[in-house]
Amino acid sequence: MLYNPDAYRGSRRSVVMTPRGMVATSQPLAAEAGLDVLKAGGNAIDAAIAVNATLGVVEPMSCGIGGDLFAIVWQASTGKMFGLNASGRSPAKASIAYFSERGMSCIPDTGPLQWSVPGCVDGWSKLHETFGVLPLSRILEPAVYYAEHGFPVSDIIARDWAGGASLLAPWPDSARVFLPDGKAPRAGAVFRNPELATTYRQIATGGRDVFYLGDIAERIDAFSRGHGGLLALQDFADHVSTWDRPVSVNYRGYDVWELPPNGQGIAALQMLNILEGFELSSTGHNSVETLHRQIEAKKLAYADRAVYYADPAFSDVPVEALLSKAYAERQRARIDPRRALCDVPPGNPLLEHSDTAYMTVVDAERNVVSLIQSLYRGFGSGIVPGGVGFPLQNRGVSFSLDPAHRNALAPGKRPFHTIIPAMVTQNERPFISFGLMGGAMQPQGHTQVLCNLIDFGMDIQEAGDAARFNHSGSAEPTGTPMDLGGGTVALEPGIPTDVAHGLVDLGHQVVQSVHGFGGYQAILIDPDTGMLHGASEPRKDGCAIGY
Repeated sequence: MLYNPDAYRGSRRSVVMTPRGMVATSQPLAAEAGLDVLKAGGNAIDAAIAVNATLGVVEPMSCGIGGDLFAIVWQASTGKMFGLNASGRSPAKASIAYFSERGMSCIPDTGPLQWSVPGCVDGWSKLHETFGVLPLSRILEPAVYYAEHGFPVSDIIARDWAGGASLLAPWPDSARVFLPDGKAPRAGAVFRNPELATTYRQIATGGRDVFYLGDIAERIDAFSRGHGGLLALQDFADHVSTWDRPVSVNYRGYDVWELPPNGQGIAALQMLNILEGFELSSTGHNSVETLHRQIEAKKLAYADRAVYYADPAFSDVPVEALLSKAYAERQRARIDPRRALCDVPPGNPLLEHSDTAYMTVVDAERNVVSLIQSLYRGFGSGIVPGGVGFPLQNRGVSFSLDPAHRNALAPGKRPFHTIIPAMVTQNERPFISFGLMGGAMQPQGHTQVLCNLIDFGMDIQEAGDAARFNHSGSAEPTGTPMDLGGGTVALEPGIPTDVAHGLVDLGHQVVQSVHGFGGYQAILIDPDTGMLHGASEPRKDGCAIGY
């Protein structure tokens, strides 16, 4: 059921409505940068690149050109949807033998051994050359301006920046760039990053080749060689992004789209398939019964995630079987309405046929972009290689050193990825473009938001503001087993105490928390009026703005 605009609203923020173009993201200056590009004649793709580049300046712990990118694009002129996987691969010199010979049982989470090729800039290039209309130099203007002249650090970003200070401090270039006067900038302090401005100018004039074949790659290669890393110039030269067909399931009449592995987006689709067999609207939002079903569906989907999700170039990932309704029915039957699952092995889908930044933009022609980009951990590896002005990601820690695991490290392999953009269509037209940042929270967050919209009739803002749960303790794609106690369910303030007690009675381990519930941004296209409805939740500094 869709929302009733006359009903009581459970949000303190209003839905932002506008007729022409809209941007929603996690920092207001970045949102404004995207809107500026739209007003200058750019389309949604141009604006999304501008937003992403600006976020790399103003929210540097969450994203940047040292990380990877995924996007779903709806092209209005053709009525087609496209999926972009701009994630990088492991170095050619990386192997399980390399680490085992050095007595390492896992990839270290400090130093350059956790590096994989950053895919973001090639992702920009693929998006721009396929869909863009403005020159890249114009698109990057706002980001260059804020990097050169500075910007006031916003509240939540300042807190997250301080949380990454200990990761940055051991590396002289990292500390010099991101810890002025030896500490993270406080909220309201003006921060500048002229070295990143220089890097952006190089990309604006030289395109993706200056990053992967020129000066920037050479600087990173030199730093890697000098600090015991494996990432080399040839790894940059060999990098290529791929166009991957988005996959979907139908949930109560709405087609929900995610990208296939090496990401975790299909976990949200698996959860929705399981939940479709329950009448959630009759049990009520955030009731004991509803939350129990959602949590158990999450456990089942994540057990499969740990075993089956990997780089499809190296493993046969049974996506179609995992997303079948028949498999969902078998999985649903594993849920005990009276007791929480503790030991959750993966299902067998083959029985049938054998800290991240998100942005979404819609323009006047109704091109739609759902884009997510990340360094993985806050500030990624924490290492700024020389004078480039940005840190490299630590996505390599998502590889397993168990040779039998689907996510086992191998040369030139893409690691398991947590970042997932999403889109919803109805009657083969775009309806909602949205994302929710936050590591393993993302698929369960996507599911909760969609249930809020579709099952509980919330508007686009309420659906993101509503209190969430975050279940942790599922098996990990690196091979770490599930917590046999069934994991822990963190509940956000706003979920009643009696509901928490009811979940405990069912065997869930429940804690209260105020952090770790992600950050949501969304744009809905009203199918009756064509009006754009934007939402940006208060767990982040961002906003939805339009014209």
